[in-house]
Amino acid sequence: MAHQKSVNHAFWAHWWSKFIGYSVVAITLAILYFFLLLPIGVVLKKALVNQQGELSFAYFELLFANNLQTGAIYNSIGIGVFTTVLATFLSLPLAIINRKFAYRGKQLLSALLLVPMIMPPFVGAIGIQRFFARFGTINMALLDCALISEPIDWLSGSFMFWAVVVLEALHLYPILYLNISAALNNVDPSLEEIGVTLGISRLGRFFRIVWPLARPGFFAGAIIVFIWALTDLGTPLLVGFHDTLPVRIFNLVTDANENPVGFALVFIVILMTVSFFLLSKLLLGSTKKFQMMARGHVSSPTVPSTWHHWWFIYPLMLGVSLLALIPHLSVVITSISDQWFMTALPENYTLRYYGAVFQQELASVGIKNSFFLASLSTLFDLVLGLLIAYIIARKIVPFTGLLDALVMIPLALPGIVLAFGYVVTYSNTWLDPLHNPVPLLIIAYGIRRLPFMVRSATAGLQQTSISLEEAATTFGAGSFKVLRTVTMPLVMANLIAGALLCFSYAMLDVSDSLILAMKDQFYPLTKAIYVLYLEQGSGEFIASALGVIGMIILSCCIVGSSLILGKKMGELFRS
Repeated sequence: MAHQKSVNHAFWAHWWSKFIGYSVVAITLAILYFFLLLPIGVVLKKALVNQQGELSFAYFELLFANNLQTGAIYNSIGIGVFTTVLATFLSLPLAIINRKFAYRGKQLLSALLLVPMIMPPFVGAIGIQRFFARFGTINMALLDCALISEPIDWLSGSFMFWAVVVLEALHLYPILYLNISAALNNVDPSLEEIGVTLGISRLGRFFRIVWPLARPGFFAGAIIVFIWALTDLGTPLLVGFHDTLPVRIFNLVTDANENPVGFALVFIVILMTVSFFLLSKLLLGSTKKFQMMARGHVSSPTVPSTWHHWWFIYPLMLGVSLLALIPHLSVVITSISDQWFMTALPENYTLRYYGAVFQQELASVGIKNSFFLASLSTLFDLVLGLLIAYIIARKIVPFTGLLDALVMIPLALPGIVLAFGYVVTYSNTWLDPLHNPVPLLIIAYGIRRLPFMVRSATAGLQQTSISLEEAATTFGAGSFKVLRTVTMPLVMANLIAGALLCFSYAMLDVSDSLILAMKDQFYPLTKAIYVLYLEQGSGEFIASALGVIGMIILSCCIVGSSLILGKKMGELFRS
């Protein structure tokens, strides 16, 4: 009798597990359909079908007949390419040094390398405008030193293009650094030892053994950096470089139905991002012929550094860190400046703009709205992400690989595409962002950060033995009780790390916030920063103070996630 009861319990537990699994899959597919595939499909249809319902490329003919629009396309591709190249030059040597050498202050300097992640270049552009203006810090310092006779227009013409590239690269190189570091640390050290015995030089071992094995990690990070830079809206918008695809799309949102060129532009963005994403997958697939018998779970033995190593280790590590700190430093100085005109640095300093943040209605509303929206979107990611990760890690349904691929799609689609699709798809409905953008903002924030939570939770579940859950089930615990009392406590660190990342990036989201929030009472933090920056008088300084507050919030979340996940943090930023 006891055996029969145990068999029945096991049968119902298995049936219930399958029911929950397929239910979560159905809910996930419904969410992805209505808030990912449908908006994109509507935009594609409007781009390819004319008002008579016929297939037409007339909008694209209009697009490519306009030199300004085609110039924006070339500029965006150029920003993506040069940002990726510059980020590679910054991150690859740093990853190699940290893998190879042990030196004093390694942990501190490695942490400093991640500092750029604590603030989007959207905010850094405010300070850069002040530093590189015609009568800004750089020009005034050069004039005072008699190095130039008249101010240089750093932020005009082609200079603006390179300003955007540098800002993007300084912000995004940590993503590439984390991916390359994780890939290098997974290389089996014994393979290099074999190369030594075969007489292969150090450079030869790197290019013939280490790099082919680490290359998938590089491509996984590089495609994220490229797509991120290609589709970033905030940085070129604040720098004043409007000849980019995202800014053109942003300017066409309000009259999308009257000017159909916007649909063609969004189609071009989707085509490019998906094409480059698939290309990266092909490149990753071509590297599978390089296989290891074992993964390097223990990083390669580090060489104790000596004084003749320091001449390149410390200058490179400190140089990159200090260079990346310039946008952050410029925003901080702007936020505390007073009487700053025609001088290299402010004549006086004040904290009154931080007080004005909480007295100025738009600024305080922006902070409250972002906390509210980010909290709800993080809760959405936490619940759905854990369930999806559990299904994937425990293989409850037979098509977990396809489910994982579907959930990762938001990493390949830029926020400006989804936001534009939401405006077009849900106008004149109860989800119309013109009336109340809160539901769509929560959904947009949640969907775009869901991959972070799924990756983080999946990593924790894969390290947790399933035998503990089976033991709890044997003693009569139901599926939800097992998940709540056994599984969740074991992966709590991963859930906290994923939640911190989801919350922080939702707090400082740019594309969705700028496009979907159309009334000031619904402005999130970044929209409030943008609007305040455009105001005359003290708006720029209050916007800088808001940016510093956002930087502090994001830094706490990033540091917390990094402490919890360690070197595995780079896995969250893989396409």
